[in-house]
Order: sequence, then structure tokens, then C-alpha cells
Amino acid sequence: MHIQTSEMNKMILGIGNYSCNWGTHICGLYETEEERDEIISGYLCQGLADEDMEIYIHSEQTEDHFWNILHTNCPHCQESSSNPGSLDVKEASELYYPTGVFDPWLMDEAINGYFDYTQANGPRNLRAVAEMAWALQTISGVEHLFAYESRLNYFVKDKTVVSLCLYNTSRISGEMLMNVLRTHPYSINGGVVTVNPFYMEPDIWLSENAPQFLNAPE
Repeated sequence: MHIQTSEMNKMILGIGNYSCNWGTHICGLYETEEERDEIISGYLCQGLADEDMEIYIHSEQTEDHFWNILHTNCPHCQESSSNPGSLDVKEASELYYPTGVFDPWLMDEAINGYFDYTQANGPRNLRAVAEMAWALQTISGVEHLFAYESRLNYFVKDKTVVSLCLYNTSRISGEMLMNVLRTHPYSINGGVVTVNPFYMEPDIWLSENAPQFLNAPE
């Protein structure tokens, strides 16, 4: 089943029989480790088969657990652990708060720089998936998480990127869940991909909730 998510080329998600388009920001909602691992391994396994570049950011599970699950569910992924050009695995602190502080403006720089890095040797599709459990920790600046999530919709637009942000609904509050839904135009829940009716365009969400992050500082 195809979900039209942008005007860019079609891509196969690796989740159920769904496809969407590049230039998309999706939240993946789950309650169990099994659900989480099924989303991650299906999404990344399909990307490796399609020769996409990929980045996986873990915070709820260990890297060893990730590789065990990926190799179990994806027989043709056996060599990916030795091929960092195809799949880059990072711990959440490396990307989101390397200085110990989370800052949406620094994240803008980081993700744009990373995308430029992936394109250095020619155009490549990029699949990103991140476990967002790190945001439940007491980290300076984490209160600005959803300003970053909202701004991420600016980043993916017209880029050969799909960004998948994973949230454990058994661990987050109802208020946090609503902000997840308001900042992601599409969602995966129970293996079903849907258009998110609660989504707010970033110009609107930011102006109402985080106006200091609406326009980049000069």
C-alpha cells in the first residue's frame, strides 16, 4: 500500500507492505521490545537491500542487542556491521547532546552536516531511525525536544531522506504523546502506517509553542 507523503520518488519502507516517498518524517509508536525491533529491522533491512545509506541511533537497547536482532531478522545484513558506509550506528548522546546539552539550533547544524557527509561521493538515499528514549532522561535543554522535532520537517523537505523517530508509548506521558503526534505528519502504530490527523505544520506549531525556534538566529 502506498502512502503519498511528498512529491519525491517512491521508497519501500520495509514495514508491512507499505511504501511512501522520500522527504518524509514519521513517528513509530510501540509498547514492547518486539514491536520496536520489528520496526527497526524491517526498515533497515529494506534499506540495505536497496543500497541506501542508513543511520541508527540507539538509546533504549544496546548496540549488541541491535546487531543480534538485525542479523536474526535480516540474513543478507550479515556483512553490514563491517561496512559503516552503508549503516552507521551511534549512541544517542553522540548526536543529540554531545556536549551534555540538547540544543535545536546545534541539531540543525548536525543533521545538515551529516546529510552533506552522506552526499559527498554523489547522491544517496538516507534512512534514519532513532530511539527517542534518551529524551526521558534529565538532560539540559531536553524541554526543547519538540521544537527540534517540528523543525525536522523543514530539514526533510525535498531531500532524499526518511526520518523515523521511535517512541515507547508505555513510557511517555499523554502530553508527550500528543506533542509527538503534532510534530510528525505520519505515524506507524501496530504495523499500520497512517496520515496523522493531529499534525501541525512547523510554522504553526513553532509560532504557538516555541517561537524562539521559528526563525534561525542571524
